[in-house]
Amino acid sequence: MSDEKNTQTPVEVDEQKLNANVFRSYNYIGTKETIAYLFNDFSNSFNINGYQQRYIWDVVRIDFGISAIVGLFTGAWDIINDTFISAIVDNTRTRIGKFRPYLVFFQIPMTLIGLLYWFLPYFFPDTPGTYIPKLIFYFAFSVLTETANTFTGVAKSGYMSTITPNPTERVRLITLAELLTGYMGEDMPRYIFGFMYDMVSTGKWQIKMRSIFMGMGVSCAMISSAFTFWFFLQSDERVPQSLERPDLKAGFKAIVTNYPVLLMTLSDFLAGFGVGTSQDNYWIDVFGGDSMINTAKALVSAISAPVGSISYAFVAPLRKRFSSKFLWVGSDFYGDMVTLGFFGLGMINKNYLKLKPMLIGYGFTEFFGKLLFGVNKVINADLWNEAMDYCEWKNGYRMEATTGVAKSLVAKLQGIFMGTINNFVMKKVGYVQGLKIGTQSEKTKFWLFALSTVIPFLTSILGIVPKMLWPINKKKRAQMYYELSERRSKMVSDYVDSVKDKPGKETV
Repeated sequence: MSDEKNTQTPVEVDEQKLNANVFRSYNYIGTKETIAYLFNDFSNSFNINGYQQRYIWDVVRIDFGISAIVGLFTGAWDIINDTFISAIVDNTRTRIGKFRPYLVFFQIPMTLIGLLYWFLPYFFPDTPGTYIPKLIFYFAFSVLTETANTFTGVAKSGYMSTITPNPTERVRLITLAELLTGYMGEDMPRYIFGFMYDMVSTGKWQIKMRSIFMGMGVSCAMISSAFTFWFFLQSDERVPQSLERPDLKAGFKAIVTNYPVLLMTLSDFLAGFGVGTSQDNYWIDVFGGDSMINTAKALVSAISAPVGSISYAFVAPLRKRFSSKFLWVGSDFYGDMVTLGFFGLGMINKNYLKLKPMLIGYGFTEFFGKLLFGVNKVINADLWNEAMDYCEWKNGYRMEATTGVAKSLVAKLQGIFMGTINNFVMKKVGYVQGLKIGTQSEKTKFWLFALSTVIPFLTSILGIVPKMLWPINKKKRAQMYYELSERRSKMVSDYVDSVKDKPGKETV
């Protein structure tokens, strides 16, 4: 187990040895597994989740107030089941790994259960937002899916940090996935469904809204699940776990002793006070959801897409030149400034009610936002993996599941509270559920614009402060991975020797 004193010596004494670290020179992931990794990343965004609020508000029709109460109960249950499920996952030791059993065997049942979500309007057609049988079903379904999702969610989060012990290869995979999956069409469902939504809501297609939600929701879920399942079958866990099973208390203690995780938790907590709504709601409720608007937005995004691709070329040189802390803070601050610029344009002469200037502003927002798109994506994805390696370095064991849950408990408690606040905020600004799109009051339209731009920024700005305290600099990072490489090699060697000394003992 490393302490602060002896972690400094190798960096100062033998820098050349550290730079020759085997983790930096050996790649574990083959071509087939890399392709599967790309399709898994693609599947994460292949959905119509951006329209879920519209689905609950206007198709299923769950009253805002009741939805807030349901959120309180399901959120409380989420916190309870996270605790014991993470302990089960972290104490799992099987021949196929620590996380893979839950990912392989839960994926298909989970998908089938999840499909019921898109059939809610068929089970309870044309019922009011306070219809009791619908609310009971919605509550029970939320609890069931939350429990099942916890197993796969906790396992997948930990699994992604164990498929390779090489941090350089890990960054390469993240960069490759973020760069290529956009070209694979991960945003295609959003654009297709946006067009379908507009055609139905404007009366150009004489079909029910519930039909397009069900069709696209089910299709996306099936395709996404197939790609994810294929990845789980093709990939492996390659970071060895300690044979000794750590207890639950150690996992929660790790969130305090693991300083990077503590900072990430604090940052999420402070940023979690952000109040707001999706910018899609602004476009739909202010400009009426005209299909021409979505077409224009899609064209603007397509023009800016090459900029986002080029931005991935900045990742390697920027990581070489700057620390993770600088890039983490800088990309966050830059994105906030771009959003504030869009808000400022909207406030000039009430431009937020005028389509032409806002489309132009959207174009500039997309362009400038894409300049650091790749850096932001890669850094945010890799920092958690780095924090998990730090935990192993300091404590001698990995507790991805329990540490992840411990980190998320604060955010979930806060999320329950903020979810309730956001529901009541929508009521307070005068939003009327079920109203024909584009016909909300001018006051409500302003607040939708503010709630999707400046208000989230102002209410979450303190989240940037803990990021400025990130402790892993370049030398400490090199030291950490050198020691981990030595320690893991010895762990595997000792285990093989112990098995050889005990013939007939089955590996786990």
